[in-house]
Amino acid sequence: MSTYLRPAAMLLLLLTLITGVIYPALVTLISQTLLPEQANGSMLKNSNNQIIGSALLGQAYTAPHYFWSRPSATSPFAYNAAASSGSNLGPTNPALLDLVSARIAALKQADPGNSKPVPIDLVTASASGLDPHISVAAAEYQLKRIAKLRKISEDTLRELVKTHTEGRQWRILGEPRVNVLQLNLALDQAYGSTAHE
Repeated sequence: MSTYLRPAAMLLLLLTLITGVIYPALVTLISQTLLPEQANGSMLKNSNNQIIGSALLGQAYTAPHYFWSRPSATSPFAYNAAASSGSNLGPTNPALLDLVSARIAALKQADPGNSKPVPIDLVTASASGLDPHISVAAAEYQLKRIAKLRKISEDTLRELVKTHTEGRQWRILGEPRVNVLQLNLALDQAYGSTAHE
């Protein structure tokens, strides 16, 4: 029996050392050397050098002078990574229709003069519930409200959106999109910061 236990124990020790210590240390060293920003969570800082979020996770904005993100299905706390999952509400589920109707009403209340069609990503959650991006159409939909409240022209704001629009991944996957947190940070840096709500 001891002839089997000794090699098994040595193999366990060796594999633990390789897969539990050497491999993670090597991957950490490589990622910290080649991609330190991404390896540390793609954190974004405000003008006071304080970390305010990650470029990889959405943030809930409700103040009307900011661009709003996609709704999150990670309720009751919006953009809670520990609760990441889809809403599991199918297109025929009445609860989804109620949610979408309430979100459209909130958008119309914040910008009553806006007669444009509401982009779908402003009223539906993404699969993970943590998506940091909105479509260019969703950003365009909000221009008038933000420009009016910030007292800047829509064209100036449109240029800021264009500057922060990311293209398709590898030029073929997905659609052009805007990272809401990065756009709102740029908005504060260019036109002044006000308290988040």
